[in-house]
Amino acid sequence: MFEDLQPRYAAAAALLALVPTIIYGLGAPGLAGYVSALNVVIIFACLYLAMSPLEESGGSSDEGAAS
Repeated sequence: MFEDLQPRYAAAAALLALVPTIIYGLGAPGLAGYVSALNVVIIFACLYLAMSPLEESGGSSDEGAAS
């Protein structure tokens, strides 16, 4: 069932963590809840970028020169 799930979609499940942090932000005094929600978004963005596919490069002419 989950073996066909791509890693980028699994990272998107991290956005579910926004629900409790927004509820916390609405109920707690101060900015702590909103800062927590911002942290969840930043972590999601990092995971999404880290799990994105790499671009294939055509190779450079310097690859063989190091040997």
